[in-house]
Amino acid sequence: MEQDHVYHVMANKRAKMSKAHSKIADYVMDHPNTVPFFTVSKLAKEAGVSEATVVRFAVFLGYSGFPDFQQHLQNAVQQQLTTMERLKLSTEVYKKEDEAAYDIFQDDIANIKATMESLDIRSLKDAADYLMESDHVYICANRSAAALGNFLHYYLNFLLDHAEMATSKELLPEQLYQLSEKDTVVGISFARYTKSTIDMVSFAKKQGAKTIVITDSPYSPLVPQADVVLLASSHLPTFFDSFVGPLSLINSLIALIGREKMNDAQERLNKLEDVWEQFDVFYKKKDD
Repeated sequence: MEQDHVYHVMANKRAKMSKAHSKIADYVMDHPNTVPFFTVSKLAKEAGVSEATVVRFAVFLGYSGFPDFQQHLQNAVQQQLTTMERLKLSTEVYKKEDEAAYDIFQDDIANIKATMESLDIRSLKDAADYLMESDHVYICANRSAAALGNFLHYYLNFLLDHAEMATSKELLPEQLYQLSEKDTVVGISFARYTKSTIDMVSFAKKQGAKTIVITDSPYSPLVPQADVVLLASSHLPTFFDSFVGPLSLINSLIALIGREKMNDAQERLNKLEDVWEQFDVFYKKKDD
């Protein structure tokens, strides 16, 4: 179901709604910026219905369940809100200051669970194969997502030794002009989606390179350019994204490659240990 139809669906099915379903629809329509980040129990409480009724409402609209319905609502609101609007939204969702920190933890936990539950193992294995079989791997991740890109780059270099970051548009021509079907480009971006990352992945696709995208929705503008799509939940009703889900997904990808490249990785890490020792990289507790 298309994400921009979520409110149209409610409007079109209004005549067939029960009294309880109408109460939910009214509340959702009246609070479009906050409801997408409510749990089932919170929406049920605010709308004055049972949790089971909320779940049945989502199914009545044609969604597989409440998480599917919520995903569509979140996609719609997060792509529209500016950073300032999302900051304001956080004060509306996290109303009690002394509970806000714990609410963030709970939302992070929910993002990890959502990422794990939606994980496509076949896609994860395909991504690992592309990365291992490529001559070169280029990672495109900009703005806050650059933290994820740098993490992936750091550990891929331990395992594969042919990965590099491709984040500067000024340097892209020199980095990507020789892209071929033997190379892989990884694009990482989340709503509101960085145009430069989309452009990089699109260019790679046209050059015949394999493309892997790590993003938050099947409706992400990166998806049409991807050979492999890895979805990770990053929704947080504030001005920044929750990256615990994407990071867990990247951890899984790195671990999978590590299992396949165990012998090569051991040899490389043994050499690195010698270099780290020579440069005195790590802290050592001095003997008394």
